[in-house]
Amino acid sequence: MTEVSRVVDVPPDAVFAVLADGWLYAGWVVGSSHIRDVDENWPAVGARVHHSVGPWPLHIQDVTVVRAMEPGLSLSLEARGRPLGAAAVALTLVPHGDGKTLVRMTEHIIRGPGKVLPAALQALFVKPRNTESLARLADLATGKHANAKTGHPEP
Repeated sequence: MTEVSRVVDVPPDAVFAVLADGWLYAGWVVGSSHIRDVDENWPAVGARVHHSVGPWPLHIQDVTVVRAMEPGLSLSLEARGRPLGAAAVALTLVPHGDGKTLVRMTEHIIRGPGKVLPAALQALFVKPRNTESLARLADLATGKHANAKTGHPEP
């Protein structure tokens, strides 16, 4: 299992607000290129984000499914990209000082060709991608939080 973490300068509820908006999924998940639909009950267990993975015109259309969720605390997903496989992804939000959040993201491949690769080799691909995903998540959460505090509408 590969883990990355990042401290974000907003409280956990501000980070979770981004995770809870399935339409923002492609904005922070590296590799996800287009959101086609989001189940109305996202991020409830079993809800799905219908997304495309990869660059156009080579899109793979699939879904990410919520496997577990604790509002404001954690979100566990099964990210699919058939025929490449699927990964279990978990995001945990921990209060970190005054108004900050430690975000931990873990991922491990659960199906597909990558599952046979040793964990160290998987990490060579997963860790940089997830580090960038957390940077994007931090930017979205910070921007949404700042807009909410100033009363500016979201873009």
